[in-house]
Amino acid sequence: MLHTTRGGAGNGTAAAGHRLMSIGTVLNALRDEFPEVTISKIRFLESEGLIEPQRTPSGYRKFSPDDVERLGYVLRMQRDHYLPLKVIREQLDAMERGEVPVVPAPGQSPESADSELAEADEERTAARLGRETLLAAAEADEGQLAEWETYGLITPLPDGSYDADAVTVAALVVELGRFGIEPRHLRAMKAAADREAGLVDQVVAPLRRHRNPQTRTHAEARTKELAGLTGRLHAALVHSALGVRVR
Repeated sequence: MLHTTRGGAGNGTAAAGHRLMSIGTVLNALRDEFPEVTISKIRFLESEGLIEPQRTPSGYRKFSPDDVERLGYVLRMQRDHYLPLKVIREQLDAMERGEVPVVPAPGQSPESADSELAEADEERTAARLGRETLLAAAEADEGQLAEWETYGLITPLPDGSYDADAVTVAALVVELGRFGIEPRHLRAMKAAADREAGLVDQVVAPLRRHRNPQTRTHAEARTKELAGLTGRLHAALVHSALGVRVR
């Protein structure tokens, strides 16, 4: 039976402390059943709130047996049923309430997967912004937006609207501008982002083209995971380069 209590070994007792495991030990415990699992994958699932390992005073993760069970359940649902993390999280929450979630058989109910894809499309459509709304959210003017578009930092959708990410990009460009970094200076970052997106697309493209709707749903989850990992790597590389230069 899966024990779903988060941080199950976190009561501070000596007995519980002896049962806590490092992330490397957890990786070895999972690899027999999930040979492709990585430390980055475990960290990503933690960042998505699927597990909540304890932290030592020095910041190291310590996993309880319950954490390992939760990880196994998450990985199993992804591998065998192509369930997105949102659905898996709902199942875990249901089990914490003492409920028994319905787990579809592999390949079952493609209609539900199609429905989820349609719902995601609706959410993306609803998140579209008009030009004036984008300018107000970014506290920018028409001239700035035109310049951002010239350098490809922001691109309108075919209908002339903008997606929610445009607001984030605009706000960050404005913030960088306060430090004297102009849009023309950001072309290299945009080019690097395009290359990273192309790399992610190469990995998930076969899943997106699959006839099985559940596999296509799995592609969305994989895209989000890879985007998060590449973004974190990019930030780490920048920090590393800056650290080298100031030494």
